[in-house]
Amino acid sequence: MTPYRAPLAEIAFCLEEFADLAGLAGLPGLADLSADVTQAILEEGAKFAREALAPLNVVGDREGSQLENGIVKTPDGFAAAYGKFAAGGWNALAFDPAYGGQGLPWSLAIALQEMWGSANLAFSLCPLLTQGAVEAIAAHGSTAQRQTYLPKLISGQWTGTMNLTEPQAGSDVGALRCRAVPDGERYLITGQKIFITYGDHDMAENIIHLVLARTPGAPAGSRGISLFIVPKRLVNASGTLAQANDLRVVALEHKLGIHASPTCVMAYGDNGGAVGYLVGEENRGLEYMFTMMNIARLSVGLQGVSIAERAYQMALDYARSRVQGRPVGAAKGDEPIIGHPDVRRMLMTMRAQAEATRALAHFTAGALDRAKHGEETETREQNQRLVDLLIPVVKAWCTDLGCEAASLAIQVHGGMGFIEQTGVAQLYRDIRIAPIYEGTNGIQANDLVGRKLTRDSGAAARDFIAGLRACDGDLAAAKGQDLSGIRAALAESAVALSRSTDWLIETQRSDPGLALAGASPYLRLFGTVAGGWLMAMAALAATRRLSEAGENMADKAFLKAKLATARFYADNILIQADALATQITRGSPPALALSAEEF
Repeated sequence: MTPYRAPLAEIAFCLEEFADLAGLAGLPGLADLSADVTQAILEEGAKFAREALAPLNVVGDREGSQLENGIVKTPDGFAAAYGKFAAGGWNALAFDPAYGGQGLPWSLAIALQEMWGSANLAFSLCPLLTQGAVEAIAAHGSTAQRQTYLPKLISGQWTGTMNLTEPQAGSDVGALRCRAVPDGERYLITGQKIFITYGDHDMAENIIHLVLARTPGAPAGSRGISLFIVPKRLVNASGTLAQANDLRVVALEHKLGIHASPTCVMAYGDNGGAVGYLVGEENRGLEYMFTMMNIARLSVGLQGVSIAERAYQMALDYARSRVQGRPVGAAKGDEPIIGHPDVRRMLMTMRAQAEATRALAHFTAGALDRAKHGEETETREQNQRLVDLLIPVVKAWCTDLGCEAASLAIQVHGGMGFIEQTGVAQLYRDIRIAPIYEGTNGIQANDLVGRKLTRDSGAAARDFIAGLRACDGDLAAAKGQDLSGIRAALAESAVALSRSTDWLIETQRSDPGLALAGASPYLRLFGTVAGGWLMAMAALAATRRLSEAGENMADKAFLKAKLATARFYADNILIQADALATQITRGSPPALALSAEEF
């Protein structure tokens, strides 16, 4: 099986050109950021991903996590790897130094998350859930709660979860029934939760569950939900662990993929009630939970990047080594299949999509860092609007393309791709959940059209479109490389995006259902065009860097490949924008033509 190689040159390029890491280094709270620190972190992260996580990926898939006598046992090697992960400080990277974090930007953290996901997606889910718990408690917990839970969550000594979904509720969190009854300064929690990632495991000494539940007399629907901290083991005032809480794992789900990640059915309060502590105020739980959704959904979108990259690496290595057939124009007999034009087309598609999704993730992470650390209020607010607009696109578009890349990797492998021993089938099985969790991609599309476009009458979207159009002059003036094809494709796609945006805003006012019928193709269009703009910016940066590269042949080869990939994206992917715009404006009414009874 192909060993994992972290694409350090690609990641560094994105950090410099799209996240503007150098610019972030001058912002309040990021004084410790430097080029040397960044390089050392990336290199050590790549080593950890390659040596500690990647070898466990197949082991985890084959063994899976097991529920034995009420205790979840992770696959062989996972607990030891997690111990190294926590000891290495990897969990603490982007968190507040006041509680043991390193205070580094999310832009750098997601670069590492890409490596963890490529090397071992199932393992990477555990710190992702802890990350969400830290964000929620840091933003809304009391001083005592922050002091009790954050240091050990940030260090990785404890892990965290999110408990939202219930059997009858699904994605409709407002339909949940889990109860929380006041008991002095605490609450007693009863009910069942499903799909709880790392709801139990043997990798850390305690698990801090964040549980959504209803208090007596709470309003119906989402307005009556509160958020509670429910530890697996209770915590003494001194910070030491006390007795086990009244909660248990009922079962582990048997899943298509991510077998090593225990997806738990959790029961709370079998013996009177699990002890829980209210976070913030009653009936504001969903609001608090959404505090961490931007970063959580950015991280899930990044899983699409992770698998797209891993799938590309595996397909490329196979195409270089698999000898079969005589490519058109070849002077001799059987050659590696990378010589066949259609294989080259598939590889270029995977490469271009991996680069475009990575660029969008890093661009969004840079905006997220500026929203948190910007010196001016206006700068922070402007970047927050941009983050809010792009998060559903990152989550949905990147995970959709991750699935497509994994499928293409199987296709490049041919029949061997369908055989488990090559490893690409696992990639496809593992990534297929990403378009579903953290809000299905259809929900992300509805959020983009139904909330993000309409709340400001499209102002944020139009500002984004104006920004991507602003690079037209730079593309026209570029010297040393012909970027005219990229420029033309980007200009045409901007028209398609603008036209679709206007149509959806107008249609949303008169017929919201019709507008939402076009929401998923609109999100695809938005991602495609945003990716095209960033690939155009990559081409501009590559042109500039080529003029400065001197005799460095490795740099020249990297930059020339960057230009070729940007041109491929413009001519093969970005040109789909007009068809997507037509699907939105003309295809939405037929999507609603049949009544529910007529299907």
